[in-house]
Amino acid sequence: MLGVAGGIAAYKAAELLRLFTESGYDVTVVPTPSALHFVGEATWAALSGRPVHTQVWESVHEVPHVRIGRSADLVVVAPATADLLARAAHGRADDLLTNVLLTARCPVVFAPAMHTEMWEHAATRANVATLRERGALVIEPAVGRLTGADSGKGRLPDPEEIFALCQDVLARGPGEPDLAGRTVVVSAGGTREPLDPVRYLGNRSSGRQGIALARAAVVRGAEVTLVAANVSLPEPPGVKVVRVGTTEEMRDAVVSAAASADVVVMAAAPADFRPVSTTGTKIKKAADGSAPALELTQTPDILAEISHDRLRPGQVVVGFGAETGDDTGTVLELGRAKLARKGCDLLVVNDVRGGAVFGADDNQAAILGADGTQVDVPSGTKTALAHAVWDEVVRRFVGRHPRPAIVTADPRQLNQEHTEP
Repeated sequence: MLGVAGGIAAYKAAELLRLFTESGYDVTVVPTPSALHFVGEATWAALSGRPVHTQVWESVHEVPHVRIGRSADLVVVAPATADLLARAAHGRADDLLTNVLLTARCPVVFAPAMHTEMWEHAATRANVATLRERGALVIEPAVGRLTGADSGKGRLPDPEEIFALCQDVLARGPGEPDLAGRTVVVSAGGTREPLDPVRYLGNRSSGRQGIALARAAVVRGAEVTLVAANVSLPEPPGVKVVRVGTTEEMRDAVVSAAASADVVVMAAAPADFRPVSTTGTKIKKAADGSAPALELTQTPDILAEISHDRLRPGQVVVGFGAETGDDTGTVLELGRAKLARKGCDLLVVNDVRGGAVFGADDNQAAILGADGTQVDVPSGTKTALAHAVWDEVVRRFVGRHPRPAIVTADPRQLNQEHTEP
């Protein structure tokens, strides 16, 4: 069920609807009366292939305010205005959409869109906290151009990214947001070390796995910072993105963000070496056909640094290892050695012989634990591997780092602290 509230970003929900229907989903659109001022009923009916209603008094014999909510596998509200969030948080039932929200027993996703001042207002923040506490996924709005000449936080995330997140929610199904209240840092992509103004040393990492990890963490309720190195993919909704280029820049960004993080996942592929010196002009080919000699030095070992010098008690650190195997050992043997050397809690080991994994939609890996455990993840989507990694992270929180208490709409009341079962 796609709920559409009365904001200018309602026109983007038409694109979100198209993505759902073209992927084979049956979508019932429930706009608020105000939403129809921005996009008319005929548009929603034509794109969904279904009748559109806004009030509980329409088709009363079908009891739509109960039937739609009960039958839905997912309810997504995009855009979710400040008014809609307030009415949902307070259990109002003054139109069909808010009635559906009260009867839905499936996952509910809110994609807010409003002016920055409205998003930052204490009332809106309290309403968002209340909805999250009840298990709804309220994603953070994007930063960018708003209505008119305004810019700031409050822009509706890209419809394709909302769609990808909703697919993740549908695949995971109903369940407790087991990373709620957690702060997560994920690195993604491949760093580049300049040789001259044109060339660089780098690798083939696309950042797809890191982005899948960030999106999956949002679905599970975490506050996520993504440190992205040379990633050209769209930013996942609800994620703070810090863009970097070199390994040194990534090291600084990760260490800074890790100081307040419960989990750090180093899914990026930092370049292991950089030139000792670079030139300010392009290196030219020599007339005699000779190639220039490059003197290299090692770059910072970010994973080892944050693993051995934990910046927060109980912090869980996850590394990735792309291995091919060689005369010194198999892929898993090299992975185990790397896990011990780096000192992290988990190491996700990929067999990348023949260029496998890089830039692909699928992945397979073994998740090795410092406690001797091994979880083999068969070939599947990178989202599936991401959730397998988060499953192992959550298990390591038990007894080590209780989930923080969550503040409700009344800041004087706190939920009791608890750990995962």
